[in-house]
Amino acid sequence: MLKKIISDGTAHKVPSDLREALSSSSKALTTWEEITPLARNEWICWTISVKTEETRKYHIKRAVEELASGKCRPCCWIGCVHRKDKSMSPSQKYVIGKTSKGK
Repeated sequence: MLKKIISDGTAHKVPSDLREALSSSSKALTTWEEITPLARNEWICWTISVKTEETRKYHIKRAVEELASGKCRPCCWIGCVHRKDKSMSPSQKYVIGKTSKGK
């Protein structure tokens, strides 16, 4: 069986669990391929930047549902801090600083 190529983000490759979930929904996959590489990157980073497996599964489920409904980016998230093409925003620095101090 030939696997469909699913486009990556700018700083992240699509992890296998997200790839599998996207493949299970033609609507989500269509939106995925229509959004920009930066938008795909946001979904990937939002999915992988969690602390627990349970949260990761929830983010993947939610990503597929929201992409299937036409949503282009995850809501209420500070954005990918792994990008090398731009510096972090003040809000990202604030959240990262707060998180690293255990607050």
